[in-house]
Amino acid sequence: MKQQTNRLAGETSPYLLQHADNPVAWYPWSQEALDAAVREDKPILLSIGYSACHWCHVMAHESFEDEATAAVMNQHFINIKVDREERPDLDKIYQLAHQMIAQRGGGWPLTMFLTPGDQMPFFGGTYFPPESRHGLPGFRDLLLRVSDYFRENRDGIASQAGNVRDAFASIWEAPGGPESVLGPKPLQSARDALGEHFDPRHGGFGQAPKFPHPTSIERLLRHWRASATGADPDVQALFMATMTLRQMAEGGLYDQLGGGFFRYSVDDFWMIPHFEKMGYDNAQLLPLYARAWAATDDPLFQRVSEETADWVMRELQAPDGGYYSTLDADSEGAEGKFYVWEASQVEALLEPEEFAVLAPVYGLDRPANFEGRWHLHTHRRVPEVASELGLPEEDAWKRLESGRRKLLARRDTRVRPGRDEKILTAWNGLMIAGMAVAARILGREDFGESAARAADFVRAHLWRDGRLLATTKDGRGRYAAYLDDYAFLLEGCLELLQTRWDASVLDFATDLAEVLLVHFEDPKAGGFFFTADDHEALIERPRPLADEATPSGNGVAARALNRLGHLLAEPRYLDSAERALKSAWPALEKASWAHCTLADALEEVLAPPEIVLVRGEGRALDEWRRAASLVYAPRRLVFAIPAAEPGLPAAIAAKDPGEGLRGWICRGSTCLPPFDRLADLLAELRETPAAG
Repeated sequence: MKQQTNRLAGETSPYLLQHADNPVAWYPWSQEALDAAVREDKPILLSIGYSACHWCHVMAHESFEDEATAAVMNQHFINIKVDREERPDLDKIYQLAHQMIAQRGGGWPLTMFLTPGDQMPFFGGTYFPPESRHGLPGFRDLLLRVSDYFRENRDGIASQAGNVRDAFASIWEAPGGPESVLGPKPLQSARDALGEHFDPRHGGFGQAPKFPHPTSIERLLRHWRASATGADPDVQALFMATMTLRQMAEGGLYDQLGGGFFRYSVDDFWMIPHFEKMGYDNAQLLPLYARAWAATDDPLFQRVSEETADWVMRELQAPDGGYYSTLDADSEGAEGKFYVWEASQVEALLEPEEFAVLAPVYGLDRPANFEGRWHLHTHRRVPEVASELGLPEEDAWKRLESGRRKLLARRDTRVRPGRDEKILTAWNGLMIAGMAVAARILGREDFGESAARAADFVRAHLWRDGRLLATTKDGRGRYAAYLDDYAFLLEGCLELLQTRWDASVLDFATDLAEVLLVHFEDPKAGGFFFTADDHEALIERPRPLADEATPSGNGVAARALNRLGHLLAEPRYLDSAERALKSAWPALEKASWAHCTLADALEEVLAPPEIVLVRGEGRALDEWRRAASLVYAPRRLVFAIPAAEPGLPAAIAAKDPGEGLRGWICRGSTCLPPFDRLADLLAELRETPAAG
C-alpha cells in the first residue's frame, strides 16, 4: 500500500481521495494552504476537476502520480486540489479567469496559477501533457517556466491581477436594475437565435461536441405551447425540440440498454458519447421527455423518460434516499469499456430471431463505430426492420426487448464504472423536481416516492440551524450552500407538492425562500449572488445569469419565487422575482438564447402562472389532480389538498371544499368561482388555455 504523502486523506470527495496517495503534497482548499503560500512565498497551483472526468484521470496518471513531476510541484508551488462539484464557487471564479487570461473556453481539469497573498490568477490552462505535443507545452517544463516568471515579474503580475479584478467586477455586476422595463421581446429573440443555431440534419444546436442543452429545448417547447392557440402556431419550434429529443434518444448519447443519458456526443450525429453519466443531465432530461410525451403523445418520449427514471432509482439513489452524483466514463482504465460490445458476443448471447431484429436496429450489421467495437445506437427503426423481416411490428418489439434484457443482464456482470457517491444538494433539488414531474405526467407513483425520499434525506442531513449544506458523504455534511442549492431545492419542493401535498414540504419551501431573500439577494440592484452574504471571502462574489450545464440559479430562483408568491399570495416573493429579472434585463436583451431559464421566468412574470387548487377527500381528489395535470401546460401548477389539512396558509385555507370536492382556477391575483364538477373544471381549462 502506498504511503500517503498529502493532506487529502481526510476529505469526503471521491475525487480528492483519488489523489490522496499522489506524491504531490496536495492540500484541499483551506486556510492552512493559503497561509502556507504566504509564509513560503510560493505561487498556488490550483487544480480543479471531478471524479467522472476522463482527462482529469489522464493528467493524474501522467503527471500527479509521477515522482519527478511531483518533486517540481512540491518545490515551487503550494498545490491545491478542488472538486468542482463541492466548490462550484471556486470553479466559477477561476473558469472565468482562465477564459479572460487564455482567451478561450475552459474545462476540466482546470490548472490555474495564483498569487500567494490574494489568490489572483496570473496564468492557467486545462489539461497539459507530460511532454510537449499537439501544441501544448509539457507540464514539467511549464511548471519551471511559470515559477521563473513568478519570481521575475512580480510587478507585472500585480498589474495583471488588477485588470482581472476589474474585469470580474464588470462581468458580475448587475447589468440592469429597478429602472429596467420588462417586456416579451427576449422570448421571441431566444426562439429566433435557437433556430439559427439548430442543426436541421441531426438535431441539437451547433456542431460537435454536442451537448443536450435541455434548457434550450424546454424554451422551444414552451414557445410552441404559448403560440399553439393563436392564429400562427410555431410548429417549427415544436419540430426543433422534438427532433432533437428523438435524435438524442435514438443515438448513442442515450444508453440503449440501461437507460439514462451520457454527458455529450463527440460527433454531430449523437452516436459516440463521452461516457460519463451525470446526475444533473438526467435530472433535467427525464422530465423534459415526460413533458414532450404530454405535448405529442410520442411513445418514444414516454419510454425514455420512464427508463431514465428507473435507471436513476436503480443506480443513483442511495439506500437512505439521497441521489448520488455521477458514474465515471472509465472502467478498467478505459473509457466506455463497460458499454461497448463485440458483435460476435452479442450474437452468441441471443437467440437467432432476437439477433435478427437487434443487429440492424442497433447497427451491429455495420462496421464497428468505437475503437473496433460497437456502441449501440438506433441505426434503423423497428417498424422498418419488422417490415423487412416480414414480422408483425409487435413481434419485432418483443424480440428487441428480450434481447435488450439479456444484454443488460450480461453487461451487469462486468466491472462497473466508478460511482461518485457524494450527495449534492443542488443536484438533488434538480432530481427531486424531475422525478416529481415524471411521476405526475407518467402516472408512476414510485417516481414520486423516490423524490419524496430524497427530499426527506436533504431535510434530515443537509438542513442545519435554518441553513443548507452543499454536500454530504459518509455522514459528513460540508460547505455552506450556494444559490443553486436553495433555488433548485425550492423548485423541487414546488414540484413535489404537486405530486402529493405535504405541509412540511411547503414549510420547507418557505424557509428556503426566506434564506434566498435574506442572504443571497442583492438589496440594491436585485437578483442573486452565487454565494451568501456570510460566505467565505473569495476574490469575487459571482452573480451568474446564463444557463450552463445546469440552469441559471438566478432564473430558477426567479421562477420558483414567482410561483410560490402566487400560491401563497405573498408579494415579497413576487417582487423579488421581478427585481431579479430587471437586474438581468440587459443580458436577456443581448443574448436571450443563453439565458433560457431567465426567459422562462420572464414569461411567468409577464403572464402569471395558472394555479389549480383541488380540495376534498378520498381517491377522487387524486383523480381530479391527475385529470387537470395531463395536458402539457408549462405555466400551470396543480395542487390537490385534503379538505381536513390543518394549518394552511390563508390564501389556501380560504378555499373551503365543503362536503365534497371542489376545484379553483387562479390566474395571477384573480380566482374564478369554485367548480363542483370535474367536467366543468376541465372545460374551463380547455377553453381558456392561459397556461400555454
